[in-house]
Amino acid sequence: MPEQQILVLDPTGSDPDAEHQALRERGPATPVDILGVRAWSVSAPALLKQLLTSKDVSKDGRAHWPAFAETVPTWPLALWVAVENMFTAYGPDHSRLRRMVAPALSARRTAALQADIEALVTGILDDLDTLPAGETVDLREHLAYPLPIAVIGQLMGVPADQRTEFRTVVDNVFATHLTTEEQAANTAALYALLDALIAIKRTEPGEDMTSLLIATRDEEGDGSTLSDAELRDTLLLMISAGYETTANVIDQALTTLLSDPQQLAHVRNGRCTWQDIVEETLRHEPAVKHLPLRYALTDIPLPDGQTIHAGDAILASYAAANRHPDWHEDADRFDATRLSKEHMAFGHGVHFCLGAPLARLEIATVLRLFFERFPDVRLATASDKLERLPSLISNGHTTVPVRLRPTTTS
Repeated sequence: MPEQQILVLDPTGSDPDAEHQALRERGPATPVDILGVRAWSVSAPALLKQLLTSKDVSKDGRAHWPAFAETVPTWPLALWVAVENMFTAYGPDHSRLRRMVAPALSARRTAALQADIEALVTGILDDLDTLPAGETVDLREHLAYPLPIAVIGQLMGVPADQRTEFRTVVDNVFATHLTTEEQAANTAALYALLDALIAIKRTEPGEDMTSLLIATRDEEGDGSTLSDAELRDTLLLMISAGYETTANVIDQALTTLLSDPQQLAHVRNGRCTWQDIVEETLRHEPAVKHLPLRYALTDIPLPDGQTIHAGDAILASYAAANRHPDWHEDADRFDATRLSKEHMAFGHGVHFCLGAPLARLEIATVLRLFFERFPDVRLATASDKLERLPSLISNGHTTVPVRLRPTTTS
């Protein structure tokens, strides 16, 4: 059958629900333009799972994307395909890099962080508790952001006075409305911060993941375990993924619960748990809408007669897949009591997110403690007036304004 006309994805992400619906209507996979690069957006869950577990699909653009060399110098999303860490690794390289990071994010070590996370959340809520009744506060800025940046900052050993700088450059990595020049400047600033962190930890190592990775690198004189670029880019991955994605899910869960009181009533009345809220948020509003990029190593025939050719780029459209009607009944409706908890918010296959247990713990903890502390919280604006982050990757809002308590009257 003839190939479909290319759908241009909106770099500002202004109306993702409509865009995801358009992708699903075009079939299991459809050609799209993502900031000037042609790729196959895959939104059918079965096909996406197949491709994410296929040895014929790679994440290594240098080795398996013929357009890599000509694309990277001029593409705003170059960092997403050019980093050298487990995010873009394929085969044995991916296994090697993943093994180094996995122990720090094991289920056992994550569970041991429960008390620390509760203490961090309590401190944040104590600050919010000092605000006068009726005052508007932005929960994106004052709740969704500070918890994950503090958790990943402690895990990675990022000094507290550097976390705001890291936050700014990481936010820009996910912003897809910036020009190539703006993104190049942001990447330079990000690497300068990472180099400074590495220099500090080489001089003053601590009980943190950055110090551990540096020790692993420096003890292997030939660089066979971890190259300098892999060290720097592994830190980049852990800090950026550990902050931005978790902040988005906290943002989306808060927004949903404040927009739909029935869902909050479900958990308060015991019809579901906070973990159910987390999983349904991950399905309904995953932190990442589209994740660039993967590459076909061979021709891949599609169910509708089209073909993804060897060398073609593939875009995993997780948000569109999570709400596919072939996967979930009434998929566009948020329902915390939904029996099926399946989703692909953390990916699928060998690249499944190592930080998933930590993210789930952070989100469930912050929601539980926040709504216990502020049972009368309300959005300060209509939910349909909330502005989306300018990104086709990151799924959150620029602000989440609320009033924590009603204004008191004498």
